[in-house]
Amino acid sequence: MAWPPLREELRGIAPYGAPQLDVPVQLNVNENPYGPSEECAADIARAVAEAATTLNRYPDREFTALRTALAAYLSRDTPHGVGPEQVWAANGSNEVMLQLLQAFGGPGRVALSFAPTYSMYPEYARDTVTEWVVGHRESDFALDLDHARRLVEERRPSVVLLPSPNNPTGTALPPEAVGILCRAAGDGLVVVDEAYGEFRRAGVPSALELLPAYRNLVVTRTMSKAFALAGARLGYLAAAPEVCDAIRVVRLPYHLSAVTQATALAALRHAPELLGRVDDLRAERDRTVAWLRQTGLTVADSDANFALFGTFADRHAVWQGLLDRGVLIRETGPDGWLRVSIGTAAEMQAFQEALTQVMDRQTEDGQ
Repeated sequence: MAWPPLREELRGIAPYGAPQLDVPVQLNVNENPYGPSEECAADIARAVAEAATTLNRYPDREFTALRTALAAYLSRDTPHGVGPEQVWAANGSNEVMLQLLQAFGGPGRVALSFAPTYSMYPEYARDTVTEWVVGHRESDFALDLDHARRLVEERRPSVVLLPSPNNPTGTALPPEAVGILCRAAGDGLVVVDEAYGEFRRAGVPSALELLPAYRNLVVTRTMSKAFALAGARLGYLAAAPEVCDAIRVVRLPYHLSAVTQATALAALRHAPELLGRVDDLRAERDRTVAWLRQTGLTVADSDANFALFGTFADRHAVWQGLLDRGVLIRETGPDGWLRVSIGTAAEMQAFQEALTQVMDRQTEDGQ
């Protein structure tokens, strides 16, 4: 046997991760470019300092105060409200997803999604020995609901993963799509991943509104994006209490540290301030999408803090040309497409100037 004795299906696989390069303009991992204010950072520091005095003890494994605060925050997005017993949290939405697959996936079970979609989903399935089934989206990245329903009814997945807004395309699902797939899934879970939910355009509802109608619906969120807490690692979900109870079986003991809980609670106290920056990023996204389309490029409709644009005969050459000019974006999505995260106005101006230079150079070279 080869050393170390790694599972055979994991041999030769590179770990997930976007390039981390030291360049002036970093627009490749959908981070919030606006860090917490001095007031918010000071509140977090005070909360962490207080938590530090108790680090000789294990944290509240039920993170009761945090679940209550998260439920209150989510209740703003649904007329039905969300109770603390409906909320679960973990170290980033990645761990939330992995726990869902640990609890509801596994050998002999199926997880299903529709490509192009978040590239970590098949890895969650692989890591939990869950069969991965992938359907496909339309050319505009929308779901063909008849096709999607038939595939769910045929494969009977225990977990359906539906990001909305979708990554890497930025497109959101209409509420009727969620309802159709919840009914088609039967007892299987339908997980609507709203990691970018706060960035959706006006009039686009959250799947949270459908929670009372479907006991198999799960809605996930993160504090990495809208709350500018990518470094804190806090993701969470809203679902039926029975789903939250089931996840307790697979969670690690005391999985949320006292420091993480204190940081998240402090940030939630500053939600109005942080979400004000979300409004700025929405406006900058819409300006960026309009500009890209004016240049003759195709851009997917975006309800997220990024835009997928193309198409290019050699997208890597465009990506490299931008990097050579100090702008890092993401080479991801279908062939020919690139994704740019939305940064500050100055960062987006630098991106536009660099992309113009790259495209002009390609025109001169006859590409």
